Amino acid sequence: MQRTYNYLSLKSQKPKMGLKQSHTRIQVINIVFVLAAVILTSSRDVNGRKVHHREYYFEYSSINGREHSASLTDFGGVGDGTTSNTKAFQDAINYLSQFESEGGSILYVPPGKWLTGSFNITSDHFTLFLHQDAVLLASQDESEWTVIEPLPSYGRGRDTEGGRYISFIFGTNLTDVVITGDNGTIDGQGEPWWDKFHKGELQYTRPYLIELLYSDNIQISNLTLVNSPSWNIHPTYSSNVIVQGVTITAPVTSPNTDGINPDSCTNVQIRDCYIVSGDDCVAVKSGWDEYGIAFGMPTKQLFIKRLTCISPSSATIALGSEMSGGIEDVRAEDIVAINTESGVRIKTAVGRGGYVKDIYVKGMTLKTMKYVFWMTGNYGSHPDNNYDPNALPAVENINYRDIVAENVTMAGRLEGIPGDPFTGICISNVTIELAQNAKKLPWNCTDISGISSGVTPQPCDLLTQQGEEYSPSCDFPTEHLLID
Repeated sequence: MQRTYNYLSLKSQKPKMGLKQSHTRIQVINIVFVLAAVILTSSRDVNGRKVHHREYYFEYSSINGREHSASLTDFGGVGDGTTSNTKAFQDAINYLSQFESEGGSILYVPPGKWLTGSFNITSDHFTLFLHQDAVLLASQDESEWTVIEPLPSYGRGRDTEGGRYISFIFGTNLTDVVITGDNGTIDGQGEPWWDKFHKGELQYTRPYLIELLYSDNIQISNLTLVNSPSWNIHPTYSSNVIVQGVTITAPVTSPNTDGINPDSCTNVQIRDCYIVSGDDCVAVKSGWDEYGIAFGMPTKQLFIKRLTCISPSSATIALGSEMSGGIEDVRAEDIVAINTESGVRIKTAVGRGGYVKDIYVKGMTLKTMKYVFWMTGNYGSHPDNNYDPNALPAVENINYRDIVAENVTMAGRLEGIPGDPFTGICISNVTIELAQNAKKLPWNCTDISGISSGVTPQPCDLLTQQGEEYSPSCDFPTEHLLID
């Protein structure tokens, strides 16, 4: 990818050139901001207070440059770890939103510990940038968290019936938004939320750390996310999304702290991420039972590359279980997982409807796994009792190749649905070294069909072996996705 260097002053001025927008391909360019120790300009914010615009120095890869800027301290922000900055964030974002048609804007968060409740991004062509020593601390005061309606493709909150707490960083109907930093930190301070979940005391579904809905041209990059109350990054009903260079950590016993969950999204790239989680590292979703079927928005054209995962009780990459709008054309390569329950897991159930198809995975290195391959057609977990028992999911054209695994309890557990088998499974060039306490039966296959070649230990009979003279390639697409 060609890299272009732009030198911009972070100050309010008329834009020198228009923003180049593309809804079919995101071009990432590198922006370098120049240091100056003087105050350049001043103006007044929405409350009539003087706001000074300084020049800061930092570098990041972004979709577009910005012409206007402010620091959180310009709006009364205090980074002492105890003062609430909720109003400062919202005032800053509201002020900068006036520049969305004048070259866009950037909000700079300097070093410090910035306690804040949830805040909304309301401006297109906007960048939130965290200094490497900046930490956003999510408030543990529930009054700082608005309750919003459940997602229409879910019909209810994921934890409980009814609504859900708004996500920590939230936005809807946005174009060209970047959330990034020099590895700055977002700390969800999730332990009280985990305790309430375990005790059954939640009135509403827990908040996520970052959630953007109905948006286009989104980048989330070069950040450290820790201790989310629940899911970490949740792009939903969105397109042209890049998640890159993100580190996500939470205790491996923390409930539902999924890493990255693209949900009913098109054209998504996840790359160079490191995730330690209490749930799936990447979970691909598209709605839940009858609500997802009615909403009808699949996740498709997803590319995952150079992902490292640790999750003892969940999957490196999960497809589902909420997949009722469909999942298709998912490509994953150069994946490392250590001490993780499964490499790739497809999760679905009677009543889900939808489909999982055209899945391509190659180049996995796995160590200390319960399962390398796991497909589940009896996952259950329905939002209510109104699902259609005749809504059967279609799972087809699933391709795995070039995988090495060691210290594995079971090579494959592939369980389709009686009368609705999972078809077109292809597994090629796979070497699995079983653990000393491995299951006596390395493969357990029911209601599936497919082929295999060059797989050790020998797969189940339902994965027809092709012999040395013929090796199915389990082809990985050669054409690039638009997001790549």
